[in-house]
Amino acid sequence: MSPLAFVVSLPVRVYRLIFSPWVGHNCRYHPTCSAYAMEALEKHGALRGGWLTLRRLLRCHPWGRGGIDNVPD
Repeated sequence: MSPLAFVVSLPVRVYRLIFSPWVGHNCRYHPTCSAYAMEALEKHGALRGGWLTLRRLLRCHPWGRGGIDNVPD
């Protein structure tokens, strides 16, 4: 993971550590949004991985389809 991607991943790590246990396992996608974000940042770096993460978060709403959504290559 690049240094910039590591910095971008810090809020995701904090969310997974502090808030995720309180929110529970209600994600409509597999893998979860936070796991998707970490994988996207590792594979694609800060800019493209951040963009993929933002797109994923915008798709996560009550009227979304859900299902399996893996990080593209």
